[in-house]
Amino acid sequence: MQWKARVEVSLKPGHVDPEGETTCQSLRELAYPVRSVAVSKIYTIMLEANLKEEAESKIEEICHRLLANPTKDNFTYQVEKAE
Repeated sequence: MQWKARVEVSLKPGHVDPEGETTCQSLRELAYPVRSVAVSKIYTIMLEANLKEEAESKIEEICHRLLANPTKDNFTYQVEKAE
């Protein structure tokens, strides 16, 4: 069975986000009343698994092994049956 996972990886609080800071400053220069900007990465992953729980377990492992650095990143994910 094929599953579709949406994974969002973002910086933990207290870590410097240079891309977010640059974007925030640019928006302020364009006269937008922006207080802050945080940048996240979104991954869409299609994978094979027999059960949703198995797909979620694989995504959790993928996040820990490759997509997120546990020292500086948080991650969340959603898994649904692919159509």
